Amino acid sequence: MNTYALIILFALLAEYFLDFISNILNLSSLAKDLPKEFENVYDAEKYKKSQEYTRAKTKFEFLTSTFNIVITLIFWFSGGFNYVDKIILAWNLHFLWNGLLFAGILLFVKSVLDLPFGIYSTFVIEERFGFNKTTVKTFILDLVKGVLLGIVLGAPLFAGILAFFFYTGENAWLYCWLVATVFILFVQFIAPTWIMPLFNKFTPLQEGELREKIFSLGKKLKFPLNEIYVMDGSKRSSKSNAFFTGFGKNKRIALFDTLIAKHTTDELVAVLAHEIGHYKKKHIQVGMVLSIVHTGVMFFLLSKFLSDKNLFDAFYMEHQSIYAGMIFFGMLFTPIEFFVSLGMQILSRKNEFEADKFAKENIERNDDMITALKKLSVDNLSNLTPHPLYVFFHYSHPSVLERIRAIQNKSK
Repeated sequence: MNTYALIILFALLAEYFLDFISNILNLSSLAKDLPKEFENVYDAEKYKKSQEYTRAKTKFEFLTSTFNIVITLIFWFSGGFNYVDKIILAWNLHFLWNGLLFAGILLFVKSVLDLPFGIYSTFVIEERFGFNKTTVKTFILDLVKGVLLGIVLGAPLFAGILAFFFYTGENAWLYCWLVATVFILFVQFIAPTWIMPLFNKFTPLQEGELREKIFSLGKKLKFPLNEIYVMDGSKRSSKSNAFFTGFGKNKRIALFDTLIAKHTTDELVAVLAHEIGHYKKKHIQVGMVLSIVHTGVMFFLLSKFLSDKNLFDAFYMEHQSIYAGMIFFGMLFTPIEFFVSLGMQILSRKNEFEADKFAKENIERNDDMITALKKLSVDNLSNLTPHPLYVFFHYSHPSVLERIRAIQNKSK
């Protein structure tokens, strides 16, 4: 086992055990007594149910991650990557087809292995706790649409990257970076109007008090609003949410229909003020820039490892290829990616505090934002007392109690 293999193995096992430890600590931090901030919105039975939901999800995630790492290690050390490559090479195809088939077969096998877990999560766990609204038909259609999108968008990008590294020499990483950047911006631009409607129906918010107050807020904050959309989130789950996506004329603010059904007009305006805060504070733009820089660094490092025979030896490969090297580098990049993701989550949590503060400063009553956060937590059976280490590793948002206390100026 060479140095690369040891690094990758250590990274995979370290991430697995860190995740295991953080999950154990998270379960141990489940508080028996309801936090006083929630005494007026959570009854004892509902609070107990939220803790049961956390336990059920945690146990299932542990089972899933254990299965994934065991299968990965068995496939790796039994020479599975080389076996797949030998089958493809025997067909004497163009190298681009070799690459697409190699990646496609690996993705297909992983998807098939993941499918039972997805079915159990949706139709057993989410159903048990009253969240699931997904029908078998919708579940199957989502899978089919996801595969087709991967073929239409992902396959050409992957083939283009292979071609650049094959034909353009030492500057290949730079060309790949430019193409990937254009691709990221293109997807962000078309997602609200072309991709997202493939999965959900978006209906303009009907005339009335809510629409008037939202547009009044947009005018006050000098935030150009062409339309507010209601998304049929209830098609898949009873959970509630709101989000902002896209840019330019294609940017879109969407409210789940479940959110509208469970909140007052002023609470919904507070939620929208939070989403507008992300835009006004340039969180989305900064996130996009960081993503592009991250992509450039990744391609530069990839160019340094693609021809390293030791990387292929780590996976028992008899044949060196660009397509296999890209996948192996992705695994070698795991330690760096782990720390990058931690940094991005720290930034994301900071951004959430800033968006909350922005909303607080631009709505009439702080209580509307606080009540909205409380209702969202109750409706989604959120864990009210997550362990700090679990938050550090897994949360893109601060815990709800941290957010409430920050709005009340008790912390932060």
